Amino acid sequence: ARHGQPDGYARHAGQLRRNHGETHHAAAFAPALKTTGKPMKNLAIFDLDNTLINIDSGHAWLAFLIKKMPDDAAQTEAQNEKFYRDYQNGCLDIDAFCKFHLAPLARYSKEELAEFHREFMAEYIIPHISPMQRMLVQSHQMAGDETLVISSTNEFIITPICHLFGITNIIGTQLETGTDGRYTGNYIGTPSFREGKITRLNQWLAERGETLESYGKTYFYSDSKNDLPLLSLVNEPVAVNPDAELEQEAKEKGWPVLNFK
Repeated sequence: ARHGQPDGYARHAGQLRRNHGETHHAAAFAPALKTTGKPMKNLAIFDLDNTLINIDSGHAWLAFLIKKMPDDAAQTEAQNEKFYRDYQNGCLDIDAFCKFHLAPLARYSKEELAEFHREFMAEYIIPHISPMQRMLVQSHQMAGDETLVISSTNEFIITPICHLFGITNIIGTQLETGTDGRYTGNYIGTPSFREGKITRLNQWLAERGETLESYGKTYFYSDSKNDLPLLSLVNEPVAVNPDAELEQEAKEKGWPVLNFK
């Protein structure tokens, strides 16, 4: 953890704990009980970019595509960098970003995109996953927790990445498919960004006939101040590779801070 472990870190079940240079699962924690006396399942929610992977997959995908579209490289790269800075500064226009980011998907068939994605994963994603990030997810899975990724990045990009971790509950910005079977370049529904993550989480829970109260503990791991709405909603928020604003918020509120970079 950055600047050492925060106070109370060892109280959080399902998280990794450092002890004399070794990492293990902190499991000595009494589970919450339903009125029936049966233990309640926990829900571990993860952001993806710069949380489970040490890179922004959406930003990296455009960098990858620039190599496939050299004629548009200068303009596309400049716009990609602008949107990334806006995200980091907390002033991203999510609608404009989605239109820019999704437009290239309409140029290719889903079969071509699947092949591109395999190349993308090997070159840009897998090298940026640390053993500690894999172990964090595994610790929750081994504890029997439900695991879920919620990312503002679109579902095409994030789904295969989440599958690397064995996570099948995945919420990303949803893509529209045309009658020809190709992506149209438009999104549908609410983008899973800022407060939109709460909207999409509640939709996911409703489809399962659940609420957050259906779970004993609800964890959310994130790197970004953009996720403060959801971090403030769960009962076990954890900052991972945090930006300056989130790190300060975590210090003030006593949230655990993990650093995998």
